[in-house]
Amino acid sequence: MEKKWWKESVVYQIYPRSFKDSNGDGIGDIKGITSKLDYLKELGVDVVWLSPVYKSPNDDNGYDISDYQDIMDEFGTMEDWEEMLAEMHKRGIKLIMDLVVNHSSDEHKWFVESRKSKDNPYRDYYIWRPGKDGKEPNNWESAFSGSVWKYDEATEEYFLHIFSKKQPDLNWENPKVREEVYNMMTWWLDKGIDGFRMDVINFISKVEGLPSAPNPEGKPYVSGHEYFMNGPRIHEFLQEMNKEVLSKYDILTVGEMPGVTPEQGALYTGEERHELNMVFTFEHMDLDSGPGGKWDLRPWKLTDLKKTLSKWQTELEGKGWNSLYWNNHDQPRVVSRFGNDSKYRAESAKMLATCLHMMQGTPYIYQGEELGMTNVKFETIDEYKDIETLNMYKEKVGSGEREPEDVMVSIYTKGRDNARTPVQWDDSENAGFTTGTPWIKVNPNYKDINAKKALEDENSIFYYYKKLIQLRKQHEIIVYGKYDLLLPDSEEIYAYTRTFNSEKLLVVTNFTSETLQFELQDDITYTTAQYITGNYPEENRDLRKLTLKPYEALVYKLS
Repeated sequence: MEKKWWKESVVYQIYPRSFKDSNGDGIGDIKGITSKLDYLKELGVDVVWLSPVYKSPNDDNGYDISDYQDIMDEFGTMEDWEEMLAEMHKRGIKLIMDLVVNHSSDEHKWFVESRKSKDNPYRDYYIWRPGKDGKEPNNWESAFSGSVWKYDEATEEYFLHIFSKKQPDLNWENPKVREEVYNMMTWWLDKGIDGFRMDVINFISKVEGLPSAPNPEGKPYVSGHEYFMNGPRIHEFLQEMNKEVLSKYDILTVGEMPGVTPEQGALYTGEERHELNMVFTFEHMDLDSGPGGKWDLRPWKLTDLKKTLSKWQTELEGKGWNSLYWNNHDQPRVVSRFGNDSKYRAESAKMLATCLHMMQGTPYIYQGEELGMTNVKFETIDEYKDIETLNMYKEKVGSGEREPEDVMVSIYTKGRDNARTPVQWDDSENAGFTTGTPWIKVNPNYKDINAKKALEDENSIFYYYKKLIQLRKQHEIIVYGKYDLLLPDSEEIYAYTRTFNSEKLLVVTNFTSETLQFELQDDITYTTAQYITGNYPEENRDLRKLTLKPYEALVYKLS
């Protein structure tokens, strides 16, 4: 296995709108990020992934880009951005930018031209179709509810938008579109960035003809994802992108890829295939979703979580590379989801971090995760900002399909705004995020959960994350060791080993609030055991028969 800097790194995701506001307008900005770089240096992260800061009308929080080579006014200027990059590099922190090229904003100059006439030179930059029998060209459902098609009066045709109607899909079949994208990527790389996180990049190739999806229940719209996820030309496009751009720089690339399997993941990330370094998978993020999708809640099981994570660990071993994450800007807070955000918040946050960071792959930390920030329960739907959440509420409640109270429970559990409440810096008003009125309300628990308090407590979640990051630098086995699951049938304990040369790492985590017994399997022989880390004070214990405290995590190096 080839050794690479991006395999040995830890990435920190910044969602700029909610990170730190420098000018009191209630919106996080680039100068705010620059002011907190010493905090990230203290934490010890190697790379920052910055969610979009490009020019945007902000229909989907910056994922609708109207100019790929300019900065959104609310976030500052290109000079602010250049200063931030220089200050990051000064501290030894690399920067990867979000690349959003499945779609643009409908306010992008390409789309403004494209919709003017059928013979406009930019017409074919997007996907236009005439209707069928007075209806949409097919029956696909948008990720944000309703049809993926929007009728445009000017040319009497529909354009495709898998996401918001203000996010028309780019037509990757058009070589000019690809060339424009590659030129733009090169422009950013030449400005000194260190890579890209690629938004829904496995959506860029659509099946020819865009056929309707099977619809046995006769619904108005159904998911057509089999026609645009991992499409027929996806590998060709990514190999071309690699040849034209990525291969010319020593960078980190990660593709966000809903619906990808480990088998496909190995194709996307195989070093000899020249596509991407790693992908984000979503399988473990869907374990608490019922047949009705994300908002249809069902209890998750630890055996399912182990099965999913282990499958990716073993099937990419020696073939590709994993990215490891619990949280991002689209996911609820992990301590509220897979942990215990009340009595055992600190213990379970540290346990979850241990469980993930000891696996093979590049770990990603989402802002506030290192503080144990939790989900939020706003009192009314009016306090929510996320387009996906608001559209779903309107649809479910408006149609009478679900009661408002019931829908709110789904939102409290899975809504994207759980991740988007401002970072809790201190216990002053608005958690020290802004001197103005925050664009979205701060989680009321900021008096108790904040960075200032964490930095003053040597046993805080923050310092535990710092230690995990340091351990990765000190022990090659954490980065490169082979993963083997123990106790696959336990619903309480997640335990596994990592093996590298003659060393073995044992990781044991208790996912419950109970005290449990763990017995080491007979086939694991060792002469010495070195305590590496744990989330309770260290004590001498018999490894053959461990008593695990509630949400305890333990890591030993065996030799």
